Amino acid sequence: MSEVAGERAGEGVVEVRPGRTIAWTAVGDGPPLLLLNGYAATGADWDPVFLGGLAAHFRVITPDNVGLGRSTLADGEAVGGAAGMTVDSIALLDALGIERAAVVGWSMGGFVAQSVAREAPGRVAALGLISTHPGGADTVDAAPGVFGVLIDHSGTPREQATRLLSLLFPPDRAAEADERFGDLVAAARAVLPEPVLFMQEETIVDWHNRPSSLPVLDPPVPTAIVHGGSDTVVPPGNAEALARFHPGATVTVLPDCAHAPMAQEPGAVAEAIIAAAGA
Repeated sequence: MSEVAGERAGEGVVEVRPGRTIAWTAVGDGPPLLLLNGYAATGADWDPVFLGGLAAHFRVITPDNVGLGRSTLADGEAVGGAAGMTVDSIALLDALGIERAAVVGWSMGGFVAQSVAREAPGRVAALGLISTHPGGADTVDAAPGVFGVLIDHSGTPREQATRLLSLLFPPDRAAEADERFGDLVAAARAVLPEPVLFMQEETIVDWHNRPSSLPVLDPPVPTAIVHGGSDTVVPPGNAEALARFHPGATVTVLPDCAHAPMAQEPGAVAEAIIAAAGA
């Protein structure tokens, strides 16, 4: 593994193995926090107010998931599901010389955060789980058809952006979000490699269809579980489902938020994570 063109704050690229690299950026100056994004998103896509709230307390490291953004995937290589991205995350911590970090994940990134906490428990100082679920039979399922809307590749990037924003924001705010951010989301969507998106979709399905429950996190770490009360992608009942596997977790349900609460109530989501981490 190697780190290229990176200092304590700024950016760099970690080579996990030949052809597979993880690019990262960092903001803030404090205890490290690894912030893992979800399906079809890169490290550049975080809400700036949310990121700034965390960066006031932590050195926030935002990687691009493998195959997206500046992170690369060798020809013929697979993402490897949540397990593969977990290995990537631990390798990134190793390359940056970070022994322990708060690990926060949104949606699919939450699958990886849960896995890091179980594969390398000594490396996780605190855990933040935003709009995610435990997988398997413990998952509270979305209504039929919602996942199909999320992964619909049809239409122009601008049409795809409108569909995505209709899931990330509640109905009374989706049109405004589309007007404000739709062109930016479309531009980002247009450059995403479709084969990697297909592999991420497999990751989501495989996590959902886990054959067994997660082990209860033992010993527990301070954990913040944050969910939107109007989330149709990962329904809010998943917050309590997650809490059963994370003893002592604080659960925050923001009633007016959908699947992206950190873009709707960034201060509240950041504060929940900061409080859990004791920062």
